[in-house]
Amino acid sequence: MRFEVYEDDAGKPRWRLKADNGQTVASGGESFSDTSATKTAAENFKSKAKSWDYEVYSDSGGKPRWRAKSGNGQTVATSGEAFESESNAQRAADNVRDNAGSATGP
Repeated sequence: MRFEVYEDDAGKPRWRLKADNGQTVASGGESFSDTSATKTAAENFKSKAKSWDYEVYSDSGGKPRWRAKSGNGQTVATSGEAFESESNAQRAADNVRDNAGSATGP
């Protein structure tokens, strides 16, 4: 896995976590004012990935997704995709939780 910083459609920096096959497995919960702040947020997620609360929820289309929340309830990351089942979404969240800390980057 690797973290990367990129520009969203509005031209703001964001971070995402990609699997070795290039698939986005997690995205930061917000865009940032500059690249430095984005890298800091990615490093924060990386260092605390095992301590965040992960929850599976249904998106507006009724598909399961996951999100990671900080201790104050703020969403810090979301799944890179919707899933066909809650168990698949939970497995994906567990994978991010267990492996983000050893990812390369940002």
